[in-house]
Amino acid sequence: MTGSNEYKLNQGPEDSISAVKFSPSTTQFLLVSSWDCTVRLFDVGSNTMRMKYQHTAPVLDCAFYDPTHSWSGGLDAQLKTHDLNTDQDTIVGTHDAPIRCVEYCPEVNVMVTGSWDRSVRLWDPRTPCNAGTFTQPEKVYTLSVAGDRLIVGTAGRRVLVWDLRNMGYVQQRRESSLKYQTRCIRAFPNKQGYVLSSIEGRVAVEYLDPSQEVQKKKYAFKCHRLKEDGIEHVYPVNAISFHSVHNTFATGGSDGFVNIWDPFNKKRLCQFHRYPTSIASLAFNNDGTMLAIASSYMQEKGDINHPEDAIFIRQVTDAETKPKP
Repeated sequence: MTGSNEYKLNQGPEDSISAVKFSPSTTQFLLVSSWDCTVRLFDVGSNTMRMKYQHTAPVLDCAFYDPTHSWSGGLDAQLKTHDLNTDQDTIVGTHDAPIRCVEYCPEVNVMVTGSWDRSVRLWDPRTPCNAGTFTQPEKVYTLSVAGDRLIVGTAGRRVLVWDLRNMGYVQQRRESSLKYQTRCIRAFPNKQGYVLSSIEGRVAVEYLDPSQEVQKKKYAFKCHRLKEDGIEHVYPVNAISFHSVHNTFATGGSDGFVNIWDPFNKKRLCQFHRYPTSIASLAFNNDGTMLAIASSYMQEKGDINHPEDAIFIRQVTDAETKPKP
């Protein structure tokens, strides 16, 4: 099932995988959060689990602050930071409902969390302490940082663009250009825009500059759809990850496929083989040579027998990730 350019991580989580995130500064360290209430640190180079720490409930997201500190949150509504050298935990603070998203903004040196309590909270990682709570119109489902801007996707198909240096007001209020619930938003590495996916096999490429000229460039496309016995099945697009060098991006769906897209020439560059079950999360490493792929059943059909949850590390080449004119 796995070729010479791909392998499965040993000692992976024992329940659904919620997020995979590579270290911003090294190519080999990967954080993994899971419904088994753990966050694990892997060295993908040697295929070993370096450590794991616990929450009191399933963990929905995790992020690196720097190479030696992870942050994580989930259903226990507690935000934790963990020192990966000393294996020490600190509870930084809480939300009033489960924490769905955890991200770091290097430009402003702030951690950002989004919650089902309809708020985004900022945290100063140095103290560490709360640095403000900002009400959102609905539950937060996904968020992404683009330079000093924060893009938040909520229930009700709303998208809000905030300026992390001035959170006094919302910079832009938008509605998703897709008709169905938002699943994932990720900002372009060039900070010009973002990609948004929905539960109905579609992806939108959007631009932040509100001028008419730039807004003309936005578009959406169908993907993660399979014809079986003459019937088209439409799958959620759960995961998006950008290649930091080429500005191309990978998508993962509940169809078990990973596609890589060239947003500039509006082309699919490649599709990998089908994975055992839904793609729950994706992450390119910092130099774009590897892609972490979480193949993990997301309860789409309820509590049924399903393939085991697994993380695959795939070596990727320029041929698969570089735009072709």
